[in-house]
Amino acid sequence: MNYGPETEVLIAGLREDVARLHSELTRYGLIAWTSGNVSARIPGRELFVIKPSGVRYDDLGPENMILCDFDGEVITETPGSDRQPSSDTAAHAYIYRNMPQVGGVVHTHSTYATAWATRGEEIPCVITAMADEFGGPVPVGPFAVIGDDSIGVGVVKTLTGHRSRAVLMQNHGVFTIGRDATDAVKAAVMVEDVARTVHVARQLGDPLPLPQESIDALFSRYQNVYGQAPEGALQ
Repeated sequence: MNYGPETEVLIAGLREDVARLHSELTRYGLIAWTSGNVSARIPGRELFVIKPSGVRYDDLGPENMILCDFDGEVITETPGSDRQPSSDTAAHAYIYRNMPQVGGVVHTHSTYATAWATRGEEIPCVITAMADEFGGPVPVGPFAVIGDDSIGVGVVKTLTGHRSRAVLMQNHGVFTIGRDATDAVKAAVMVEDVARTVHVARQLGDPLPLPQESIDALFSRYQNVYGQAPEGALQ
């Protein structure tokens, strides 16, 4: 399907980005075997790129990233369209349809964050890194099974109006959102890091809470001042 040269260039670039970003999931130990996935919205189009289902990470490349519409349907006139998209495609599609500010979505079963999800317990905001990155606790979304957009519904319902870019889907795993796919991968890395740290802290005793005014100040500074050429918060 011909979307015009400008859109075709965007699609090609995001195929490369999404393929490359999956290596970050393995680099940081966030996935096992073929689990987990990254997707990216095509700016200005109701389209996104996502990994194929059940393909080993070493075999992922731009040529087999799959282009889908916002109904989760594969756009067949593309390279790699002979493969099935990720089993989480319907959830990604629902998030893109209902959260227009989101440019990237990541799903993992990273060990510590998923351990919190199995308890149906949010990660409390007790370290400054959490205040910086998530602006408060990391919430828990409802239990839902794969197969339709139920997981996406739970992600959107939980994160709408929430500062966090990560949600622990009960008894399942982690979904993160971002301005783009790189931002969503960063959130996936950070949520596993804070899940591990808070878990260890709780083995030693009761973590000390952060005052809400400190959380607000830390979040504002990190989202708007920290780093190079800040783009501001997702929401």
